[in-house]
Amino acid sequence: MGGIVYIRVPGMQDPKYILKSTIDGRFLFYLTSRDGQIILTSATYLSKSKAVNALFAVQINCTRDELFVRHELSNDQFGFELKAINGKILAGREMYFSSEARENGIELIKQSGYTSQVDDQTVDEAILVF
Repeated sequence: MGGIVYIRVPGMQDPKYILKSTIDGRFLFYLTSRDGQIILTSATYLSKSKAVNALFAVQINCTRDELFVRHELSNDQFGFELKAINGKILAGREMYFSSEARENGIELIKQSGYTSQVDDQTVDEAILVF
């Protein structure tokens, strides 16, 4: 069974989740790639424990292609949602200008989503979600 081999490049970091709180007291998380870009955004949750449980579900389910629901919007943008086995939406909202770019994004999530690194920023700051 093949695996991914990561080569440490100066200035690059390991993929990680960033857990944040919103200004209205909700919680969400992002998955960042090795170059620090956000590649996955969670739904928002009313409690930190629900956000953490969803993060764990993403870690477990991120390699299962059948849980990525792909869609195309009328303005020629392509997106996806990652669902849990029970059908609840865990994350998504990333938009791409081609189906190929979307598939590349999904593959990057499959390769990076296993990470156990979580940067909990919930006590340090709040962000505004629109």
